[in-house]
Amino acid sequence: MRAAFGAVLFDLDGVLVDSETLANAVWVELLAEHGLRLDRAEFMARAVGSTHAALFDWLRGERGWERPEGFLPELDARLARAFHATPAIEGAAGTLRALSAAGLPFAVASNSLRSRLHLKLEAAGLAELVGEHAYDPAHVGGRGKPLPDLYAHAAARLGVSPDRCLVIEDSVTGLRAGVAAGATVWGLLAGGHVHPDGAAALREAGAARVLRDHAELRAALGLTVGV
Repeated sequence: MRAAFGAVLFDLDGVLVDSETLANAVWVELLAEHGLRLDRAEFMARAVGSTHAALFDWLRGERGWERPEGFLPELDARLARAFHATPAIEGAAGTLRALSAAGLPFAVASNSLRSRLHLKLEAAGLAELVGEHAYDPAHVGGRGKPLPDLYAHAAARLGVSPDRCLVIEDSVTGLRAGVAAGATVWGLLAGGHVHPDGAAALREAGAARVLRDHAELRAALGLTVGV
């Protein structure tokens, strides 16, 4: 394992924590209250791996919907309440413990706002395992995924060249960021939001392989501790 990769860089939502369905429900409900009814599956396809700014651009450009005054504070408040109940993806804690036991460094690189990133890690019981190596777009001047900056920054903080890193992603947006950073990228479809066509989309975007769960990820990395 050490010969293959010098570090593992994880996306957060849908990879370590099962938060996408929570966020999707909040968005769709609040949009409906403000006159825009969207199919949950359609919105999920747009939202996974995206940022709020990108979603608002899509809603304005393709749906002709302008964000009303007071929408963003209400969205933030509802998301915060929902994320207090964020569960860990099954097996995620075991993977992080196994990496620690093997001496292989790892970090989290997420498009989440910093406050939400840490809230979700705490709620899922993963904050102590991740420690200080949790990074968000504010660490790189707002240049989040699909730009490579966030993964390049996480790799640098671990002292490992991006081309020696393995990135674990569940979205095309994040996968493109990992590829652009020069890392090897594997898809992981372990979240509750997974679409039936997800594996094909990730492979098309450049995933070297696509795994179904954390047990399969640990096996692929040769990890046997912390299962």
